[in-house]
Amino acid sequence: MGRLIRYVFYLAVLAFLGLVGFAYFGDLSAPQAEVTIIVQPDAA
Repeated sequence: MGRLIRYVFYLAVLAFLGLVGFAYFGDLSAPQAEVTIIVQPDAA
């Protein structure tokens, strides 16, 4: 029973560290820029 509690405690610590890591590095989205491409229609 003590071993199970220890594993649950380690899992809780890892989950907390993952939450802290996501809070710091979670918003690493690429910068967005508007792209304008001129398309010439075929004059068939």
